[in-house]
Amino acid sequence: MAAPSSLVDTLTASGGAEPAGFLNDIVEQLWPNIRVYGANVTKETVEPILKSTLPAPLNNLKFTKLDLGSVPIQFSNVDVHKTTNQGIKLDMDLNWEGVCDIELDGSMVPKVGVERVHMKGRISVLLCPLINVVPLIGAAQVAFINPPSLTLDFTDAADIADISLISSTVRSTILGIIESMVVLPNRFLVKLDNNNDFFKTYQPHHGFLRVTIGKANGISAPKPGEKKSTMKRLMAKVKLEDVPDCYVKVKVGAGEEWKTSTVDNNHSPEWNETHDFLVADYEQHIFADIQDEDTATGDDDIGLGSITVKDILLNGGSHDLKLTHKGEETGATLSVHAKFYHLVADAQILSSASNTQGQGQGLFCGLATILIASALGLDGNRKELNPSVKITWGDKTFQTVAKTYTPGMDIFNPAFDQAFRIPLTADMMANPHHFKLSLMNKNSEVGSTELGFQDVMAAEGMVKEGEFEVGGGASVRARVSLFGVKEAE
Repeated sequence: MAAPSSLVDTLTASGGAEPAGFLNDIVEQLWPNIRVYGANVTKETVEPILKSTLPAPLNNLKFTKLDLGSVPIQFSNVDVHKTTNQGIKLDMDLNWEGVCDIELDGSMVPKVGVERVHMKGRISVLLCPLINVVPLIGAAQVAFINPPSLTLDFTDAADIADISLISSTVRSTILGIIESMVVLPNRFLVKLDNNNDFFKTYQPHHGFLRVTIGKANGISAPKPGEKKSTMKRLMAKVKLEDVPDCYVKVKVGAGEEWKTSTVDNNHSPEWNETHDFLVADYEQHIFADIQDEDTATGDDDIGLGSITVKDILLNGGSHDLKLTHKGEETGATLSVHAKFYHLVADAQILSSASNTQGQGQGLFCGLATILIASALGLDGNRKELNPSVKITWGDKTFQTVAKTYTPGMDIFNPAFDQAFRIPLTADMMANPHHFKLSLMNKNSEVGSTELGFQDVMAAEGMVKEGEFEVGGGASVRARVSLFGVKEAE
């Protein structure tokens, strides 16, 4: 069965791929400046995360050298689209074969050098809103559509006993940072107009994808010589058949991971389990990772498969993923099914969907989106101000980045420009909470205000936005919006 015609039109809309010679010429000229800026941002961002996330002694690693080298990033295969909020979207491939001089050092850890960085991925550049004065574009937002591939070549690797551990740890940490900052739905925002309105800049999600994990065929335990848990090695020695106990980890892009139940002792496990995922771009991949469960010593990798949201929908909503392990096909397959649901600003649909669409664990009937643009009218010693905004909805809490005064910054009216999302289930809709916006200074609440869920739902377009007073003459500029869901036609 083919995808509905209107959805087909959306999925196949494209201006056609174009070369990026002009862009590469610009990047080449700017590269001396980009390498300095990139090195500073990398050091300021990565070092604190290494310290807070890695186990000792790796958490002592710091950059003693950080030069991104003279080889610039290359772009190709540019595709231009118009966005739903009347902006311009550029999709393009990124390839960087960086010849670098990077050195990490720390107490009780051997000095590690990185001489080459290999990074590939497809990025999305959003230019919006379009305005009638120079620079004609309010802001640019950059993101990888899916997590990029990253390989690091280390210097003197053969002389470092723990290079494998250090390499995998540093690489996974860097990829984790990239995912949290610049992989959809996360975007890196650069204001081109100082008066840019974040509410007009924000690009809403396209909708939900309802993914069902069906049946796998041809699943086998790890082959001789591959990683096996202690119990499975013991079983192999006494010649007992090693039948896998499989579950599937599923993600869309860099979104939240979902895990199926475990099917024991089966070479053709069948789940038929369903979960909903937010979709920010139709080129996002559905990633399926089958694992062989071992509660004693760690799970074994069985196979990986992926397909884009666009491709599975154009294929009628079903596809058999071919699974690979360490880059080689295993011969195993996994059936995946998908339905797409649009987000609609309709209170009646949201109310009715809570009785039909959101029944079942992991199934959504709507979405709440909270945009925090800025705080206004703060008071106090600017060097002692460390403002942020905290959002509370029932047991869910979110918080913007805390701002610190720097020369030229208006710390009394700080901009945050951050978005937070709450997928809604039928259980949540049965007794919805108020949205609480709290202005914080460090860890202390300065003031707060609440927006009733029913008040937002009754507002025009199910949107409440404005400068909401939180006390003491201060206010928070925010937008709270609700959406129902409707199956694509």
